Amino acid sequence: MPMHLPALLALTLLAPQAQAPAPSAHDRLARDVYQELVNINTTDSVGSTTKAAEAMAARLKAAGLPAADVQVLGPNPRKGNLVARLHGTGARRPLLLLAHLDVVEARKEDWSPDLDPFVFVERDGYFYGRGTSDDKAMAAIWVATLIRLKQEGFTPDRDIIVALTADEEGGTSNGVSWLLENHRDLIDADFALNEGGGGEIVNGRYLLNEVQASEKVYQSFQLEVTNPGGHSSLPTGDNAIYHLAEGLARLAQYDFPVALNPVTRTFFERTAGLEQGQTAADMKAVAKTPPDPAAAARLSQASPYYHALLRTTCVATRLAGGHADNALPQMARALVNCRMLPGADPKEVEQTIVHVLGDDQITVTPVGQATPSEASPLRPDVMIPVERIAREMWDVPTVPTMVTGATDGLYLRNAGIPTYGVSGLFEDINDTRAHGRDERVGVKQFYESREFLYRVVKAMCQE
Repeated sequence: MPMHLPALLALTLLAPQAQAPAPSAHDRLARDVYQELVNINTTDSVGSTTKAAEAMAARLKAAGLPAADVQVLGPNPRKGNLVARLHGTGARRPLLLLAHLDVVEARKEDWSPDLDPFVFVERDGYFYGRGTSDDKAMAAIWVATLIRLKQEGFTPDRDIIVALTADEEGGTSNGVSWLLENHRDLIDADFALNEGGGGEIVNGRYLLNEVQASEKVYQSFQLEVTNPGGHSSLPTGDNAIYHLAEGLARLAQYDFPVALNPVTRTFFERTAGLEQGQTAADMKAVAKTPPDPAAAARLSQASPYYHALLRTTCVATRLAGGHADNALPQMARALVNCRMLPGADPKEVEQTIVHVLGDDQITVTPVGQATPSEASPLRPDVMIPVERIAREMWDVPTVPTMVTGATDGLYLRNAGIPTYGVSGLFEDINDTRAHGRDERVGVKQFYESREFLYRVVKAMCQE
């Protein structure tokens, strides 16, 4: 899931404080699907996305979708993917609705004593459980939406495809990439809606709705220094740990150059209208060509999120060194994790790191291979209905954004399928629990997201 915006306290909408209405039949269906998904352990270690995919397939077939249009498939018995299709007139190319079924690991002892990560609980206005926010809310809503459209007899002007996949959070048989390589025809689409976007709440105030149209590219590098070592009673200046530490200190002080793309430039232009004073002026200045360096420096200092939106970032995340308490270190090693801007060349990033370290005793080696992902164009047929419905439901603006993390959208974009993070799921930016202890989503916000996505899908499937 993406990092969230800092508090924007101006021009916001106070969330309704009145008692929420009783759930509708559509809400109850989505909740039932949600509960079933959360109660199925889909972790990489011991879980099964196949079990979850088969449960959703059974619901869709019971709702009237032909068995031939509902498939569970994958390269691993525990890593099944669901692909379901509601046929339309074919006037336009299909719409793909994507969510992932797998979740990050969770241990009961790490959660509150009265909560089990794999037992769905509704309490005090929240739904609790691993995956409630990442990403089983969206998976449940897509299934419930497809069932509702089928029951209503809705005939879209394009096929609607739901794909619920494995291994987005990690694993060896990533669902989306595997489907693209082996069953492209099942998920080929004009464009896709995915996780990555959402709504921002601060102190109960609905601020804005986000559409994720690009994401950073993940790439790690191993930094290592080796040395003959020796006895700790005879220290020398040629110390592996010192070499590495001094290089890391130089890297910590380095900022990659500011570089905006159409998505981040539009983000700053629109968000400027929600800010005041110097921050608003700086956002306008940084969105210009070329960006104003002083404005970029102030924004970067004000917020880690703005800092990350403006440039490639590289940060040390792991460190190891030495082999005995009484010996000079023969090895010192660090892992540096980079989140590169779309279009950045990994080789150039590596060369920059080598230059900044400034020590030929520190070797730099890529860990794995980066998967580049260009930004999706801000298409009017995507942005206009999302913006309109967000205004109708919450009277908030819609802002395109680049997530500083990563999603499976990168595989679709690289395959020529523009992908947009659109969820309408609002969260308190000061209480985001995805991947963490006591993960939860507001009950009211889940039902609102269900209605928002239903309206969005219908709007995108009828001219």
